[in-house]
Amino acid sequence: MRYPLLAAALALLLAPSATAQPAPQSFDVVVYGGTAGGVVTAIAAAREGASVALLEPRDHLGGMVSGGLGWTDFGKKEVIGGYALEFYERAGRKYGVPVQWYLEPHVAEAIFKEWVAEAGVRVFYRHRLVEKTGVSKDGTRVTEIRTENGAAFRGKVFADASYEGDLMAQAGVTYTFGREGTAQYGESLAGIRDRTPLHQFQVSVPARDAAGRLLPEISGEPKGPSGAADTKLQAYNFRVCMTEREDNRVPLPKPAGYDPGRFALLAKMLAAMDVIKRKAAADAAGPERRGDPRTRLTQPWSLWDVMKPDPIPNGKTDTNNNGAFSTDYIGGNYDYADGDYATRARIWQAHVDYVQGFLYFLQHDPQVPAALHAAMAPWGLCKDEFTDTAHWPHQLYVRESRRMVGEYVVSQKDIQTDLTKPDPIGMGSYNSDSHNIQRIVNAEGFAENEGDMQVSVTPYQIPYRVMLPRRADTTNLLVPVAFSASHVAYSTLRMEPQYMIIGQAAGVAATMAIEGNIPVQAVSPAALKAKLLRQRAVFEWVRPQ
Repeated sequence: MRYPLLAAALALLLAPSATAQPAPQSFDVVVYGGTAGGVVTAIAAAREGASVALLEPRDHLGGMVSGGLGWTDFGKKEVIGGYALEFYERAGRKYGVPVQWYLEPHVAEAIFKEWVAEAGVRVFYRHRLVEKTGVSKDGTRVTEIRTENGAAFRGKVFADASYEGDLMAQAGVTYTFGREGTAQYGESLAGIRDRTPLHQFQVSVPARDAAGRLLPEISGEPKGPSGAADTKLQAYNFRVCMTEREDNRVPLPKPAGYDPGRFALLAKMLAAMDVIKRKAAADAAGPERRGDPRTRLTQPWSLWDVMKPDPIPNGKTDTNNNGAFSTDYIGGNYDYADGDYATRARIWQAHVDYVQGFLYFLQHDPQVPAALHAAMAPWGLCKDEFTDTAHWPHQLYVRESRRMVGEYVVSQKDIQTDLTKPDPIGMGSYNSDSHNIQRIVNAEGFAENEGDMQVSVTPYQIPYRVMLPRRADTTNLLVPVAFSASHVAYSTLRMEPQYMIIGQAAGVAATMAIEGNIPVQAVSPAALKAKLLRQRAVFEWVRPQ
C-alpha cells in the first residue's frame, strides 16, 4: 500500500488561488514547525503576553513526540525542567500518576492541542513555506513569510522549529549538514567512524552474492578514512506503534511493490544467527540483558534481535531500530537535508516502503527462522493510533537534517569537558547517539555498518547562543530545533525533551527582544536565565542520592 494522504501530507498540492490573496496576518511571534519544540516555543511566547502564530506544514502537532516516539529519551530525568517537565506532568494527569515519561501517540497530541488552546496560540495547519521564495527580509530582519496556500504572515520575531530548517535556510542563515571532520572543531568523535561495536553485525555475512553482485541494502561505497568529513546523514526510520492485543490490532501492511529480494542480506544474517542460537543452550549466556548483542546471540529468538519494541501504556510499543539490520533505512536519506519538497516526498515514501517491507518480511517470509516468525506473528498496528494515516506514523523520524552554523557552534568539548556556560537556558544529558550512516563492504568482504555513536556524556548546560544565527545573517530569527551544533554535539542535543527546553527559552527570548526592540542576539543572558528559573528551568545537575 502507499502511505495514506501522502499527497496531502507531503506534496501538499495546494495551488495558490487565482483570486486576490488575503492581506498578511501580523503577530508578535511567528513559529514555523509544529514539532514539540515548536509547540513549546509558541506557548512560552504566548504566556509572556505575545500574540503567536504556529504554522504547521502538515496536519499534526508534536512532531516525533506524537508521531511514535513514546519511549522518551530523557537521559537524566533530573535535568528536565520548565515547560518540558510540565508536558510530562500533563501526561501524568492523563494516566493518573505524577509524571509519565512513556505515553501513547494520540495522548501526546491531545496534550499539545490542549496546551496551545489554553495559551491562546493561533495554530495554522497545512501552511507550508513557499519553496525557495517564501521569506522576505529587510536588511537582517525577516519581515514576512508566505505559505503555499497563499497566506502570508508578518512578525516581529520568527522562530524556525522545523526539523528541516527550511525557514532558516530561506532566510539566508549559514548552515551545514552531514559530519564535520575531526580537525574542524577538534572532535575525536567527528567524521567517519572506525569500526564500532554496537548496532553492528554479530555474524559474518558476505556482502556479495555468488555472482559477485552486491546484496541489496549495501551501498558498496568505501567508508573513507577515519575522521574525514562527509555529507551523509544518520539513518531515519519510523517509530512504529504496535500491539498484540486482538481488540486493538490491525494487520501489518504489505507495501505496494513489495520485493522480498531487497531483504536478502537480512535473510543471510538471520540464517547465520539461527545456527548459533540453535547450538547454544538456552541458559548458556546467563541472565538475558534485553537488546544487548553480547547476550542476545545465544538467547532464544525474540523481537529484540531485530528491533527495539519498547513498551508504552495499554499494550503498545514504541518500536525503534536495534541491531545490524532493523527499522533504520541506512543510506536512504542522503538527499533529504537540502532536497526540494518533491525529493523529500520520494524519500519519505521510500522509508514507508522500507519499514513496512521489513516488518512484513519478518512476519511472512519463509526464510525467517521459525522461532522469530512465531514471535512476530501476533503483532500488528494499533487501531486507535494514527487513524487518519491508516495507523501508520504521520512523522518520519528526521533525526538530523540541516544544522545552523550560528554565533556559537556547540561541539564535543561542550558536552564532555566545558560543561558550564555564561548564558545557560537548560541542560542536556542523553548520550551522544548517532545512528549508522552507511552500510559498506569491509576489507574482509563482509557487510559492515558505519557511523554509530553511543558515547556517554556528563550533564551539561545548553547555551542560549545555540539558537542564535550570526548577526550578519539575521537578527530576528531563533532556531530551536535545527540549531547550531556539530554533528557530534547534535547527537545528544537532538532529544525531544531538549528541543522543548530550548523552545521554552526561544519563546521567552523572543518576547524580550520585542519588548526591548533589540536583536535576538542582544537579549540579556542573565535576565533570560532569571525568567527561566521562575519557570522551573534546571541549570544544575544534582546527582541522586
